[in-house]
Amino acid sequence: MKSADIRRKFVDYFKTPPRSHQEVPSSSLVPADDPTLLFTNAGMVQFKRVFQGLERRDSKRAVTCQKCVRAGGKHNDLEQVGHTARHHTFFEMLGNFSFGDYFKKEAIEFAWEWVTGKEWLGIAPERLFVTVHHSDDEARKLWRQVTGIADERIFGLSDKDNFWQMGDTGPCGPCSEILVDIREKGEGRGTPGLADFERLSEAGRFLEIWNLVFMQFDQSADGKRSPLPAPSVDTGAGLERITSLMQGVATDYDTDVFQPIIAQAVEVIGKPYDRGPAGAPFRVLADHARAVAFLLADGVYPSNEGRGYVLRRILRRAVRHAWLLGRREPTLAPLIKTVSGLMGSAYPDLVQKEPHIERVTRAEEERFLETIEGGLGRLDELKGASVISGEDAFKLYDTYGFPIDLTQMIAGERGQKVDVEGFETALGHQRRRSRSARQLSAAQRVVEKMGGWVNLKAKGHQTWVGYDTTKAETHPIAFRQQGDQLELVLEENPFYAESGGQVSDTGVVKGDGWELTVEDVQKVDGKSAVVGTFGESFEPTPATAQVNEARRRNIERNHTATHLVHAALRKILGAHVRQAGSVVAPERLRFDFSHHGPIADDTLGAIEAEVNAHIWENLPIATREMAYKEAVAAGAMALFGEKYGDRVRVVDVQGVSLELCGGTHVPSTGHISLFRFTHETGAAAGVRRIEALTGPAAYRYGLELERRLDEAAGLLKAQPEHLVRRIESMLDENKKLEKRVGELLRGGSGTGDGGSVERIGDVDLHVGESDLEDRTQIGELMDGFRSKHKRAISVLFTKGGRPGIHVAVTDDLIAQGLKAGEIVNAIASKVGGKGGGRPHFASAGVGDAALMASARAQTPSIVKGLINP
Repeated sequence: MKSADIRRKFVDYFKTPPRSHQEVPSSSLVPADDPTLLFTNAGMVQFKRVFQGLERRDSKRAVTCQKCVRAGGKHNDLEQVGHTARHHTFFEMLGNFSFGDYFKKEAIEFAWEWVTGKEWLGIAPERLFVTVHHSDDEARKLWRQVTGIADERIFGLSDKDNFWQMGDTGPCGPCSEILVDIREKGEGRGTPGLADFERLSEAGRFLEIWNLVFMQFDQSADGKRSPLPAPSVDTGAGLERITSLMQGVATDYDTDVFQPIIAQAVEVIGKPYDRGPAGAPFRVLADHARAVAFLLADGVYPSNEGRGYVLRRILRRAVRHAWLLGRREPTLAPLIKTVSGLMGSAYPDLVQKEPHIERVTRAEEERFLETIEGGLGRLDELKGASVISGEDAFKLYDTYGFPIDLTQMIAGERGQKVDVEGFETALGHQRRRSRSARQLSAAQRVVEKMGGWVNLKAKGHQTWVGYDTTKAETHPIAFRQQGDQLELVLEENPFYAESGGQVSDTGVVKGDGWELTVEDVQKVDGKSAVVGTFGESFEPTPATAQVNEARRRNIERNHTATHLVHAALRKILGAHVRQAGSVVAPERLRFDFSHHGPIADDTLGAIEAEVNAHIWENLPIATREMAYKEAVAAGAMALFGEKYGDRVRVVDVQGVSLELCGGTHVPSTGHISLFRFTHETGAAAGVRRIEALTGPAAYRYGLELERRLDEAAGLLKAQPEHLVRRIESMLDENKKLEKRVGELLRGGSGTGDGGSVERIGDVDLHVGESDLEDRTQIGELMDGFRSKHKRAISVLFTKGGRPGIHVAVTDDLIAQGLKAGEIVNAIASKVGGKGGGRPHFASAGVGDAALMASARAQTPSIVKGLINP
């Protein structure tokens, strides 16, 4: 039975009614919100808060196949890997879980049926033994009742073997194990006593395949155990050891889980595999290739602290074992493809991130290969000593990159011990070492001053690591300090410098006793320098560089979105569309492109829908380097006017877009989440510009539109879904009111409120005020005046936001030479304004509204002067 079949059978068994467990995907190897764990080391880790009663799930039953690592902290199997049949750094844990639903009886029933059922594993019951906690009489009784197993095949063991806890704190409880008798026929298969059972189990003749943990307690830091809110079940069955049992082989390394990787290692190294002790290096390489691939896929990056340091130890341990086999080139990197090929169907991230995993692995191996020979030579010099001193161990670490456990392993092989306490002391001294300039003397660094720059390494080389990580353990190789501004060139640099429309990263660089907030990144002589405000004298030390990750992720969303929108524009508008510029910032994106005119709203909507469709397909994004001519021949889009080298980086959105691009991108389109246009305008002749939002910004934009919609609905006393109908009704009503107002105005006096009439010869002069501001309505008022009067003039002063003066003249006076424009300009001159219009109606603006009362008072004399010149 293949390992993939066992994995599937387990999940299918528990999903099938009446068991009806919800299948839950494996969580990351990096535990979420759990500072007590280095890595996910058991299936229950992602459910810890559920067991503690702090979180609820949709279902009270779950089944998983969880990826796990035990290579640091309390659960650390690193040193045994390759030398035993079952120890691994990375493994898969099959598990079923009950969150306050079923308990011991059902857990035992399910386990026994899956192990012995012919359609499942089909293991003969007479080969099975069971252990319980020595105090758990209930479990012992249930095993007998549910399965019929004889009491002499049930062994009660102590806390050491049958009380499970994830760490020093957290959920825990008594457990019960299922073991399979794998003794050869010649050894006899009788039922042993307790002492013989423990001895044979220790010797590997009874193989534990399943552990049922009856979660009853939550252990605090002081060791106190409190009852959990509801008794629950957590089980764990190791896929690798079950596979070895079902395939009838002696060790996990002889199964289809490891053999293809070992075969690839044999091909790479060119030496045969020995299944005995001499083959340990091959087994280490196979195991470590899996651990490295999965850790890198889950975002861990090699460094000198925490999870990154464990990954680096695993990598360097593998390099050392390959070295023992005569290999002087990267070995794990060529194995990555085999690992992703074996496990990619169950864990698609491995395939998607394979280029990244292979690139980082190769770089880390090459880095250690540069120093391993010197370190091994130094260890050879120390062969005569029974104990390797702390200072020597520290030099191996500091100069040659040997993790302390690697030194211990090699020393142990030679019968030596290592002064670990002395190593820790030396390491502490280094961290507390003075940062004064005296300690960075000419003997320790080469100082060259050019334009204010201080070079700390004569041949300092900067490595850009920002495609693979946002955090790096690094060293300053040059700096310049001018006033309160500090510029640093970092050896391993994760900070992106503005290029190709993508803005620079920000973040923090933190050393021993100093911290620089990175506000900008600038190019200096082909290198990237981080820039920030620094108010004290700078004294360099090794440092941790951390990009503002949330900001970078938003930039990546927007950058990948520009590729998608470019493809959508070309698909919908035509192949004439070419990028003419862009801005990729954390809060927005802007994209300029060649096109002849404005884009209709429905077309813009279709483009937006096309982009979102590709986002929701969650298409993988691959990057690779290739020759420029090869990339162009493959159909990659190159920007007009850009200069490219012989080698270029190609960003491939599967089936949608292929562009030359040096920027950072999301690993798959689904990470963009959402895309929304905000503006479409002209940028230049023949160039259009769109602006858009993605991810959280697009979500907030939608919320703001929804808030405005609700506000408008509230003002109009309508539900949001009825708002259009309400507005249409109001517009229709408004048209009717405007018509009625026009009729009333045309039937009015034409003088507004507070009007007066003065007789000048045979001409009636009407002067008044009005609050009207709409010029159409004012015109209708004046038309009404003209239709009702003969030999008359109306002068109307209007107030409001834009005060004005308006004059109407009847046709009989126009025939005598009077014109409304002349009259309005004569009056407007008194308020610093001017105007114009037609002979029968003219308007003027007001320069100083405070003078309007005076102008009104002078109006009769002004009009009289124009009537009788």
